[in-house]
Amino acid sequence: MSTVIYPSPIFGPVHSRRLGVSLGINLLPADGKVCTFDCIYCECGFNADHRPNLRMPSRSEVALALEEKLADMAANGPQPDVLTFAGNGEPTCHPDFAGIIDDTIRLRDRYFPKARISVLSNSTRIHKEDVHDALMRIDNNILKLDTVCSAYINKVDRPTGNYNVEQIIERMKAFNGHIIIQTMFMKGVSAGGFNADNTGEEFVAPWLETVKAIAPQKVMIYTIDRETPDTGLRKASHEELDAICSRVIAAGIPCSASY
Repeated sequence: MSTVIYPSPIFGPVHSRRLGVSLGINLLPADGKVCTFDCIYCECGFNADHRPNLRMPSRSEVALALEEKLADMAANGPQPDVLTFAGNGEPTCHPDFAGIIDDTIRLRDRYFPKARISVLSNSTRIHKEDVHDALMRIDNNILKLDTVCSAYINKVDRPTGNYNVEQIIERMKAFNGHIIIQTMFMKGVSAGGFNADNTGEEFVAPWLETVKAIAPQKVMIYTIDRETPDTGLRKASHEELDAICSRVIAAGIPCSASY
């Protein structure tokens, strides 16, 4: 099994399927995962296999490393399209997440004012006021909603704490459209014998109705790109993703599909 554990606090730039030239900001330890999900498709592997020994980078360490990298990119290239909070787990777990967002906005405005700031989040901490407000200040508030089926979430996304999808949906609505929904569609059977295929009508139809109720600025759907820790999983096809994407667009919501 191959997994990706990212450097911290800065990595890349890399070319993102969805975002373009992306400079990564990893607020989690450099030697392992810290996540409120334990997804069976996570490119970083299972949580239990990557328990960190190092601490999270401090707010000042993140700001210093980010400024050094942005200054280098301003002098030598490339120009980033986006500064992306991602990496080894859930970025909003960092206790100074809101302050780090403020620092990042300041540095972005100084060095690359046209670059967007994105956060890839699993949505588990959007009930926290400081997290919500910080996400309202960035360009791309990208929140995960793989399905509205609790049984599927418990088997595939595997929350590590209390997770209520109905409450998550209500909190998504509270962004008043300043939200991009990100959904993984895939196929296959997990090691535990669970059918992980969420491309069928029984999953897509209620998910689509929920998306319309949330009224996001955009939807990003995607499928497996790298090796997964559960080896029974498979990509959704181009045709399946295109069909789902077309239905979102027909509902009046911009949508992109990454294969």
